[in-house]
Amino acid sequence: MTRKIIRNYRRLRKFQKKVIPHRLKIAEQILIVSFFAVLIPMVISGIVINNINQHAMRAQLRQSVSMMANMVSDEIDAFFKTTDVELKQINSSLKYFNTKEKKLKYIEDIKADFGSYSNLNLVFSEDEAKKIEEENSSQNKLTKTLKTDNNEYIVATFYEDYIKNYLFMSLKNDERQIYVIDKSGKLLTSHNYTDEIYNQSLSLLPDKITDNHVVIYGDVKNQPIAYLHKTSPDLLIIVNTTENVTKNTINDNRFKLLLAVLISGLSILIVVGLYVYYMYINIRQLFKGIIAISKGSYERRIRLLKSIFTPYEIVFLAAEFNKMASEVHKAYLILKEQNVKLEQLNEFRSNLIDTISHELRTPLTSIQGYTSRLLRTDIHIDDEMKQKSLMVIKRQSERLKRLIEDLLVIPDIERQRIRVTLEPVSIYEVVVSALTLVKNNEEKEIVNNLSENYPLIYADKDRVEQIIVNLIENAVKYSYENTKVIIDGSYNGDNAVITISNQCDKIPEDKIEQLFEKFIRLEDNQEKIVKGTGLGLFIVKGLTEAMNGNIKITSTDEIGFKVEILLPLFKQ
Repeated sequence: MTRKIIRNYRRLRKFQKKVIPHRLKIAEQILIVSFFAVLIPMVISGIVINNINQHAMRAQLRQSVSMMANMVSDEIDAFFKTTDVELKQINSSLKYFNTKEKKLKYIEDIKADFGSYSNLNLVFSEDEAKKIEEENSSQNKLTKTLKTDNNEYIVATFYEDYIKNYLFMSLKNDERQIYVIDKSGKLLTSHNYTDEIYNQSLSLLPDKITDNHVVIYGDVKNQPIAYLHKTSPDLLIIVNTTENVTKNTINDNRFKLLLAVLISGLSILIVVGLYVYYMYINIRQLFKGIIAISKGSYERRIRLLKSIFTPYEIVFLAAEFNKMASEVHKAYLILKEQNVKLEQLNEFRSNLIDTISHELRTPLTSIQGYTSRLLRTDIHIDDEMKQKSLMVIKRQSERLKRLIEDLLVIPDIERQRIRVTLEPVSIYEVVVSALTLVKNNEEKEIVNNLSENYPLIYADKDRVEQIIVNLIENAVKYSYENTKVIIDGSYNGDNAVITISNQCDKIPEDKIEQLFEKFIRLEDNQEKIVKGTGLGLFIVKGLTEAMNGNIKITSTDEIGFKVEILLPLFKQ
């Protein structure tokens, strides 16, 4: 009984191996891929070749015959414009001849000088002009008549060879047949004329003619005919594709067919190459994973490009490798996460402390100074001074509150969502007030060149004061000893321009744009880091842009640091 069960189990395993598909070996896959890489591209190439053979020739012929009709039309327009100019010039010159004999003599001279006119007449009645036109029309000659300022008529008859050379100069080597027919149905000029093809082209014309637009017609698909009926002047242009042109076009298409076959062959090589490359990528992933783990990169995983052709051996190795790496990586990720959180908390704490010490120092110093003054008993302080000191303390307390709020809304500045209260503001008064708040321990000279009559700006007064204080303190901090910090102002158009400049080391070009980023600071001329958090210019830019303004920093050898603030002027 036991032997029977074992035999049945073995038979079942053999059946499963035959029925259930298994992953192919590399050698087996190469044979299958080679077969499909040859068969599929060849089938596609046959379809493409047949499609090109049916459509490419017709499309090219139709496009070229339309282009030819438009070219001849453009040449006709140029010809008539040229002749109009010539006849008008003749008309202008006739004004200077006071007798009929002199005018006729001038016309004869013009005819002799110009090689384009087979005949050039000056007649003195409309009937004579029409008579010449009718005679020329009966002889298929092109005539152009111009009425002069003295009610005379200049009748110009053109040589047919001149017209032909003018219109078909660029088409000498083209084998297409071109006919230009006047409004009476008579042939004016032609290119590669044959009587049979001409009559055949006329007989195939549709009953309804479309004006000023190229129309393809004809009953032979590979020999399209195009007509273009011009209304100004009234002419009909017919372009006929000859049999020789069709043959030449067929040769071009044969070249395209050969090119398509070549592309098909290249496709076979590309498909085989891609498969080899595909196999190489998967194997390379295995090697990279092993090397990464050996160097301590435990997060490395092998990601195969899986398909039905992915070999069993590669899939098995990749799965086992990923299981091993996952177990090692779990503990490593937990430890790494905790380290990152500790670093982020430490950086946030340092930045917050630096920001508070930098941004709140100025208002706290002012409050402390004026409070100490009020508390002194050794000097007499009158009511006006007390009131002024209390106002400064109040203003700086409010500023202190705003600065704290600004620090808390730095993300809002980054997202351009900070709130401002816009109103008419005297920038002169703001600068004067700001100068009383500036921390200037080295007592550097600050020159205010703003006029009391400077126009009002439309901004938030407190925010502007905060900007001015911040920029002046920066200018004082980085300027050379015994130099001045200069405040200037100008206005143009709709904007006020406030500039603050000092003398300091030139700032490199690549460093200027970085100054508006958070925690960016400059070095002084002793190569020491100047104290500060690097948030000042970041906040200044955010506040300026919130008030619809702009800020720009420049640095040259003459002026070490110059900042320009553009703010909108107040409009009554």
